[in-house]
Amino acid sequence: MTVLIVDDHAGIRRLLRLALRDVTTEIWECSDGCDALEIYKARRPDVVLMDVHMPRIGGLAATKQIRAFDEGASVIILTDDDDDALREAAIAAGAAAYLLKTDLLDLEQLIRSAISRG
Repeated sequence: MTVLIVDDHAGIRRLLRLALRDVTTEIWECSDGCDALEIYKARRPDVVLMDVHMPRIGGLAATKQIRAFDEGASVIILTDDDDDALREAAIAAGAAAYLLKTDLLDLEQLIRSAISRG
C-alpha cells in the first residue's frame, strides 16, 4: 500500500510515517494542499491522509482538486477538529472518511476500508 501524508506539522507526518511503516510499501509527504495534487498526479498513492488547516491551500480544497483529477482517489481527512459541520464538508469535498488525530488506533483499518471502497 502506498500513502501520501499531507500535513503542515512535521511531527504529525513523522508520527503517521512510523504508525504506517509496517503496512506500507512507500510513503510520500508534503506540508500543504498546494503540493498535494502534484504529488498525487506523479505518484498515484493508494490513499491520501489529509489535514484540514494548512497554509496556502487547505485540506478540503486539496481534496476537491484530487477528487476532480481522480474520482476514485481515497482521501482520509485527519484533523484535530471534532466538528459535525466540518465533517460534512469533508465528505462533500469527496473524502472517504474523517478521523480525529486523537483516534489513530483505527487508522490502518480505516485506510484498508477506504481503499476497498475506492
